[in-house]
Amino acid sequence: MAGREKGPLTEPTYYVLMSFLRSEMCGTEITEFVDRKTKGRVRLGPGTLYTLLARFQDEGMISETSVDGRKRTYRLTDKGRAAFKEELTRLRACVDDGEEEYQ
Repeated sequence: MAGREKGPLTEPTYYVLMSFLRSEMCGTEITEFVDRKTKGRVRLGPGTLYTLLARFQDEGMISETSVDGRKRTYRLTDKGRAAFKEELTRLRACVDDGEEEYQ
């Protein structure tokens, strides 16, 4: 994987990256996006979210765009976008394989 060398993304990781596709976001906005998008199926606690954000920054998948007190806003980098697209392609292939066998 060009965007991510460590294999498939976890479900929370996938949705956190997805949250950045259309705009910059802060932690609260990311949590609300994931809750709304998954209809509550994926829950992000603060420990999980901020651990992911720190890791994404370390890996160059997101970058911080502003800091206002404790509120930090991030954006997706090209590397993060590539990792998301690669995972989306992998998941589509998995679904295609399953549908082919299920019929």
